[in-house]
Amino acid sequence: MRILFANDGIGDAGGVQNYLGAVMPALAARGHVVALLHLDRLRPGEPSPAPAGTPHFCIDELGTDAALAAALAWKPSLAFIHNMRPLEVDARLSESVPVVKMMHGYFGTCVSGQKAHLWPRPVPCSRPLGVGCLAHYGPRRCGQLRPGYVAKQWGWAHEQNDLFARYTAMVTPSRALREEYVRNGARPDRVHAIPLFPTLSGEPVDAPDGFRLLFLGRMTAIKGGDVLIRAVADAGFRAGIRIPLTMAGDGPQRAAWERLATARDVDATFTGWVADDARSELFRRASLVAVPSVWPEPFGLVGLEAGVFGVPSLAFDVGGVSDWLADGGNGFLVDGDPPTAEKLADALVHAVQHPDELRRLRAGARAVALRMSLDRHVSVLEGVLSRAAEAPA
Repeated sequence: MRILFANDGIGDAGGVQNYLGAVMPALAARGHVVALLHLDRLRPGEPSPAPAGTPHFCIDELGTDAALAAALAWKPSLAFIHNMRPLEVDARLSESVPVVKMMHGYFGTCVSGQKAHLWPRPVPCSRPLGVGCLAHYGPRRCGQLRPGYVAKQWGWAHEQNDLFARYTAMVTPSRALREEYVRNGARPDRVHAIPLFPTLSGEPVDAPDGFRLLFLGRMTAIKGGDVLIRAVADAGFRAGIRIPLTMAGDGPQRAAWERLATARDVDATFTGWVADDARSELFRRASLVAVPSVWPEPFGLVGLEAGVFGVPSLAFDVGGVSDWLADGGNGFLVDGDPPTAEKLADALVHAVQHPDELRRLRAGARAVALRMSLDRHVSVLEGVLSRAAEAPA
């Protein structure tokens, strides 16, 4: 097949870039020919996720018309589209070639894309996109409250939703996200859940001396860092120890979380963003990785990547987390209806007080990470792409 990948960003850090950087070479190694259509320009010193020699078509550089014309002149068998801010690109490509759309988040199913209410407490939302969303958006603090922003996002979400019918197939990283798209009007036979894979590699390590907890991710309200800090304070008091907590990452909630950790006397270290090598080292030093998200995570890849090094996870059972985390198998899966600090603290106390069980879970974490491999993902994806390319116009 000749597969035209499409994404708005290129070269910037993030999960979608890591996905493209793994899947494009893997498909090329299986004999397929790939090209990349992208919106943003590649900045100096930043690598493209595509293999060397891959044709690139930049919309910002060539303009939409010329970039699409050049990409279609390359004669793709199909387009495999990821995040794309100007949905005109999806619509126009679907007029010429089969389109497979990978939904990395809640696009076309939620005005803000967070799929969560933040007031009076953070909880996941299962409401389909509709007029009722506007009635809840402000009172439940579903996202930014600037009127112009809300109107723009409302229009974009509906434009994306209308495109579901024009995609030959859709791909999601979890069963929960697949169900969300079906609930929002996508045809069940066209939506395929294909679990993600670790983008890091490494060998399992022995458990560290003492109990060490790690959070790694973007510091926003829906990621639950405040819930985690409160849980650590409570669990430490109940277990009679101070629980060292490393908070790696950055975002708009970082300062508030730092203040909360100080106020609750939590032994927390905030590192900022870390590169892949440093991230691997943080995993090696951890007893347990916390994924305290209070929104329905599309997947929760950080926990699977911790498993590469044999580190089990602690997470709320929200969104797609249960696709890779089994309670008592490779970590602790906590009831997320609703996600509360008390429930997380209960699991932390258990983990601290049962080191033998925690060591046993390390083998399970490694086994799951090995099973959910890039090769397995690409094998299933290849079938979806092949069937889409052969679908009648």
